[in-house]
Amino acid sequence: MFIALFVLIALSILYFTHYFLYLSIIHFFGVTGLGRRLVPAIALFILATSFIASEILLRASASFLSRALYFMSSLWLGVGLTLATCFIAAWLAWGATRVFTNSPAPALFGWTAVALAGLCSGYGVWNAYHPRMEEINVRTKNLPSEWRGKNIVQLSDVHLGHILGPTFLKGIVEMVNARNPEMVLITGDLFDGSDGRLEDLVQPLNDIKAPTYFVTGNHETYLGVARAYAALKTTRVKVLEDELTLINGLQLIGISYPQRGDSKNLAEVISKLPGFDSEKPSILLYHNPDKAEQAIAAGVNLMLAGHTHKGQIFPIQFISRLIYKKYYNGLHVEGDTTIYTSSGAGTWGPTMRTGNHPEITVIRLN
Repeated sequence: MFIALFVLIALSILYFTHYFLYLSIIHFFGVTGLGRRLVPAIALFILATSFIASEILLRASASFLSRALYFMSSLWLGVGLTLATCFIAAWLAWGATRVFTNSPAPALFGWTAVALAGLCSGYGVWNAYHPRMEEINVRTKNLPSEWRGKNIVQLSDVHLGHILGPTFLKGIVEMVNARNPEMVLITGDLFDGSDGRLEDLVQPLNDIKAPTYFVTGNHETYLGVARAYAALKTTRVKVLEDELTLINGLQLIGISYPQRGDSKNLAEVISKLPGFDSEKPSILLYHNPDKAEQAIAAGVNLMLAGHTHKGQIFPIQFISRLIYKKYYNGLHVEGDTTIYTSSGAGTWGPTMRTGNHPEITVIRLN
């Protein structure tokens, strides 16, 4: 029932957005006549439907053609959203101009919106392929001397699949190794949920020089957790599945993402882990920041999460902030607990990022 409702809402938003684009094109560019109006109507309907069709085609056959269609159709979702946002600004500007003049030229506002959307989209695509190093400092009580001043790296939401592949991951690994971290922590959604040779996708992980640990995210549950684990077994990455490992006096806790329809109380899961001591320093890996308050209740010192992509494409950041509130992105300190939500290194759907940047997080422990 929930899935059907979600799909219905998603489709409604998809087609309503394209209808808004149609109305904006008709208005700003003065398209008249039934025949001329049919052209943008048909084109926008095809563009709206292409992403759904590409998903179905890609699952049936992962050919070059199906991958190219998926890339272009998913990219259009980002471009279309950006164009719709620019058209909203154009409508507001055109309406405000009418207060001062009786006949503002609509085409000027329309072409300005199109040009701005093009510039933002172009930057967004370039931005998506160039993750940056985000450096933060975290103070942790009772931190052993072996860890003081040391760096660890968090990777989240890489989304390896039919678009972002081994070449993209290799570039990330090179950036990670350049910082010479003590360990690397992957907080879910390493995979995109697409079929394919997963072992080939993750081979660059073998080049990471530091010990590397992984917990699942929601996309691993879509893909199949067993398949993700099987692929990672071909690497040196250690999977943490609701377990604790002690590393030079530091408790590293990995909680896997619940399967669809299930839920987990982090405080309860952590309290039952053999050997957990809230008086000793601890780092929790959990994909979704929505359980931050439970991590605080459990007495965890540092929680690392991802999932939100910081909205990925403007203006989704505002929706993300409404859902996840203050934990939707960045660093937050609550008493003895620090929560950090990464914007992620990769992308889901459109290979675009506007209003934020992909990141590799370097955490200095103090």
